Amino acid sequence: MRVATIVLAAAMFGASCAGVGRPQVQNAPRPPGASMWVEPTDLATRDLYNGPWGAENAPDPKDVYDLVELKHSGVNLGMTVKDSKGREWSVKQPFPGNLDSEAPVEVTISRLLSAIGYHQPPVYFLPAFTLKDDFGRHVERGGRFRLKMDGMKETDSWDWAANPFVRSKEYQGLIVLLTMFNSTDLKNTNNSLYERKDGDLLEHWYLSRDVGSALGDTHRMAPRKNHIDSFEQLPFILGVTNGFVDFAYKGWYTNLVRERITPEDVAWACTLLGQLSDQQLQDAFRAAHFEPEIATRFIAKLREKIQQGRSLTLAAARD
Repeated sequence: MRVATIVLAAAMFGASCAGVGRPQVQNAPRPPGASMWVEPTDLATRDLYNGPWGAENAPDPKDVYDLVELKHSGVNLGMTVKDSKGREWSVKQPFPGNLDSEAPVEVTISRLLSAIGYHQPPVYFLPAFTLKDDFGRHVERGGRFRLKMDGMKETDSWDWAANPFVRSKEYQGLIVLLTMFNSTDLKNTNNSLYERKDGDLLEHWYLSRDVGSALGDTHRMAPRKNHIDSFEQLPFILGVTNGFVDFAYKGWYTNLVRERITPEDVAWACTLLGQLSDQQLQDAFRAAHFEPEIATRFIAKLREKIQQGRSLTLAAARD
């Protein structure tokens, strides 16, 4: 009975993932104010510890947070809280004893993506915080804190297979980067469309928001997240066939990467990420409270993948 239940669950999960279809060429123009990526002109000086939203928007570890609502869906614990300034936060927490938590991974990957020009919401990490609820004040396990900002709101999700950026360099590059990070939860509902007011201009941001299911392996059943041994062992690129890159990705969302990504796409994304200094990469992991030695191992593997990706165009040219 247990085996049958597992098989049935796998079949249902596979069916739900099948909704991520093969991307189609988009002929319609991009809506005014729509963007997925903005070329970074100050990449070398970007702060990956505080991120693009800065220390001024970070949650205060000494504050007392009022419970607004407990999370009722998803695979991670969480809640909505409000700080003493009246700001509202979405908190993602690990389960007790869960070593492969998504919360720190989400913060680190968000820092890396935003540093190289991809839109990301304001996220931070607290290892613990004081919560006030019906039972009084008590210390809670920390996690990822995502700020609900004035003038910026999530309005919808967007589809990998149909959006204004399909086949663009930023779209192809985002797929490369998420594959490099071993992201396993690439369903459409994790793609968020935000409206952001910048003076009189209304911007429409296309972003991959919930990026915590990564930095592990890409197995279809119970993939590990935040697991350095698995991340080090899994290859990145297997080769190039008929002009398209063969990735070692084993997850449910192969339609996104199979016979879709060129060596030039990979080289573009890897060159971008490769411009970050070791200190910036360390800061991205430090922002999520990774242990320094674990962060160093993750960074070494990322550097290895970056080098492999950048050398693809040379190898393709020789062939």
